[in-house]
Amino acid sequence: MATTSFRLRNCEFKNRVFAASGTYGYGDEIVDLADPSRLGAIVTKSLSLKPRAGNPPVRIVETTGGVLNSIGLANIGVHSFLEEKLPHLRSMNTAVIANIAAGTVDEYCEVLRILDDQEGIDGFEINVSCPNVREGGLSFGTDRAAIADITRRLRPMTKRPLIIKLTPNVSHIAEFARAVEAEGADAVSVMNTLIGMAVDVNTRKPILSTITGGLSGPAIKPIAIAKVYETARAVKIPVIGLGGIVNTTDALEFLIAGASAVQVGTVNFVDPSAGIKIADGINRYCDEHGIDDVARLVGSLDAGTGISVVDSWL
Repeated sequence: MATTSFRLRNCEFKNRVFAASGTYGYGDEIVDLADPSRLGAIVTKSLSLKPRAGNPPVRIVETTGGVLNSIGLANIGVHSFLEEKLPHLRSMNTAVIANIAAGTVDEYCEVLRILDDQEGIDGFEINVSCPNVREGGLSFGTDRAAIADITRRLRPMTKRPLIIKLTPNVSHIAEFARAVEAEGADAVSVMNTLIGMAVDVNTRKPILSTITGGLSGPAIKPIAIAKVYETARAVKIPVIGLGGIVNTTDALEFLIAGASAVQVGTVNFVDPSAGIKIADGINRYCDEHGIDDVARLVGSLDAGTGISVVDSWL
């Protein structure tokens, strides 16, 4: 059997397949459908300082090859999470990464401060694709200086892994990865959802109440792999790849393109055990190809041409 473990700062993950934020809830929703202990980690649904009701319906719609969502970061709030969800998560025998969302930098800091006092949380993923309230609702994630500032503020607050989840809705994602690497991020998650829209042709109105939403699922996989490849070539910290992974082949593509680990998301709504099957499939692939450590797959792409990812389509 190949070595499957992956170390990030002071946390050891048993394998390189994680459940993506928002697709496993807070963990307790999934235990009757899949065995979370066979995953490398569960990334929690986003947590904010206070409970959020999220956006009004319609806030999710299927599209060709994917799903559009505009959930609006609905969550129970950090204090209810600690009382109602974390005790159960601690018993799942897998790493727990708390995903944090906020409207201001101060809120990010406060949520991290509260969570960092707790046992049973192994790391933090910072969702920077959130509205910046003080700047009129613009996304932090499209402002390089803003996400650098968030990382700079959060880094001294924890000794646990700090992962910044980057938005693809920028020209060159590598520039944003470099910015958070310079401020002490341990890894980046690439990528969050793409902006998309669906229209009801009978009413001639947008289907989502918010008009646009985040596109996930198989349709975005080629874009996500390209973003991972771009990012992995630009930074020395690990890249955690996600976006449209539904099977082992998909996950292997991300690893070969440069991802050190992967997150499985939208497919969990179809098959909650998909991540477990993918982790097993990676093991089988390594056995069949005589690979003794999954790390040997990471960044093993034979690009051949040497043309940079940002120039190849110009």
